[in-house]
Amino acid sequence: MRRFAHCAMLFVAGISVAAVAAAARASREDAVTLVRQGEAHVAAVGKDKAYAEFTDPDNGDWHKGDLYLVVYALDGTVFAHGANPKMVGKNVIDLRDVDGKLFVRERLDKARSQASFWHNYKFTNPETGRVEPKQMYCERFDGTLVCGGVYR
Repeated sequence: MRRFAHCAMLFVAGISVAAVAAAARASREDAVTLVRQGEAHVAAVGKDKAYAEFTDPDNGDWHKGDLYLVVYALDGTVFAHGANPKMVGKNVIDLRDVDGKLFVRERLDKARSQASFWHNYKFTNPETGRVEPKQMYCERFDGTLVCGGVYR
């Protein structure tokens, strides 16, 4: 009986953890909202200050669980990266995902013909440490591409 009770408790705890993790995931609407708030913030405080805030991992205004902003120059240079500050200043146009997809190049190609769009690829989720399918919402803004994505 004790063994059954112990297994039942572990099962319920596992469901609870999974439910919390699912609830913490950002929605597509969250990504669109964060991108637009980011653009408004750049307009209000300037690029240098805004990009530094977007990149600061301790800034809760711009990091919401697994949702963060990435800002690219249209040549593939990273101006801000909410999950990896080491990417700032690097040109990542030839970066590939685990399937070999040139996802930054694809994203920038889409930006040439669409002012806003969703883009699918795979990326490491900073919350789980696992490579997961991701949908990135992007908008062209003031000569840049501002993006925020959700893991699926």
